[in-house]
Amino acid sequence: MTITIIFALAAALANAIHLMTQHTASAGVSGQHRNWALVVFLLRQPLWLLGWAAAAGGFAFQAIALHRGQLSVVQALLVTELVFALVLRRFWVRQHIAKTAWIAALITCAALAVFLSAAEPHGGHARPDPADWVTASAFFGGAVVVSAVAASITWALMAAFIKETTDMLAVSGVVGLLEHWPLYALIATAIVGSVLQQAALQVGPLSVSQPLIVVVDPAVAIVLSVWIFDEHFTVSLSQRILAGVAFCVMAIGVAVLSRAAPTDLDSTMPSRI
Repeated sequence: MTITIIFALAAALANAIHLMTQHTASAGVSGQHRNWALVVFLLRQPLWLLGWAAAAGGFAFQAIALHRGQLSVVQALLVTELVFALVLRRFWVRQHIAKTAWIAALITCAALAVFLSAAEPHGGHARPDPADWVTASAFFGGAVVVSAVAASITWALMAAFIKETTDMLAVSGVVGLLEHWPLYALIATAIVGSVLQQAALQVGPLSVSQPLIVVVDPAVAIVLSVWIFDEHFTVSLSQRILAGVAFCVMAIGVAVLSRAAPTDLDSTMPSRI
């Protein structure tokens, strides 16, 4: 469990660095940089390259965490990406952070800790029943088509495919992996998820879309963890109630944090590293 937590938090930190660096590098693009000129410009920005390195690291850390631990634990811990981003804004970008944002960040972390402690996720197996994959993918795939939180559902499905892919890699090797479907399902959901997230961010303000994306992902992942990987939670009714309340408090903390945090980076962000 300790290794799972460490790598999940490392993934959250890497994702926060990716978000910050990509935003900053893109902010320096002038109107004259278009098409291939834009690509060349960004490739010459060390900060932009660092962002993609962080993204690759985040994916690797998440994959290791998912391979070693429970899907429900890893996806819940990725919520801390918002908290890491807030810390980076304050101590790297030197932005002023409202007191409300700090309080919301503390509440989010505390509620997350209570949720994981009370829920006691455990168990699970590495080789799910193919029938469960079919029914769960069909159900949530249909939900993606009609849901306003399609991106979050897709990210949760992607996490499940990452776990299955890493387990398949460990058993069958690279050549064997290429002969099975999880790898291709992972690639497909990564593409679809990226498109849906961009659409969600364009349709509404970040303060609305971000909490939905962040909170629905672990909620769907919890369902998938039980449905597909047969993960278990505490049998104590009182602990289940406490875990449910903690998850709701965490969701409120995420919503408040998204609204109270700065919406843009200022000019104090370093353009070179």
